[in-house]
Amino acid sequence: QVQVVESGGGSVQPGGSLRLSCAASGTTPRLYVMGWYRQAPGKQRELVASTSFGGTTTNYADSVKGRFAFSRDNAKRTAYLQMNSLKPEDTAVYYCNAKAFLTTWSTRPNDYWGQGTQVTVSS
Repeated sequence: QVQVVESGGGSVQPGGSLRLSCAASGTTPRLYVMGWYRQAPGKQRELVASTSFGGTTTNYADSVKGRFAFSRDNAKRTAYLQMNSLKPEDTAVYYCNAKAFLTTWSTRPNDYWGQGTQVTVSS
């Protein structure tokens, strides 16, 4: 079974920084952390940052470009989201997304999500 665990959330003042961590675990060697999503109260879940399997490209939401940075260590099956210049609008529960090919013949990966970590930005 694949498990995904987020950590690093908390409360900060506007302009502050946080670094979120995501740890994925499972028996399959084809397991990748793919990105971060967030959901604010009363709103739909939205993409924050996502990457390709090879990590060649990374996509960011327009609202976080220049402020957030995604990184990944496939050997450790971990990923991070560095968040700088935080704004109250960034307040949300942040979720980590991972994908895994569970069999040797699988061509379509399964999606896995963590429990989320709360980020609150307020003065």
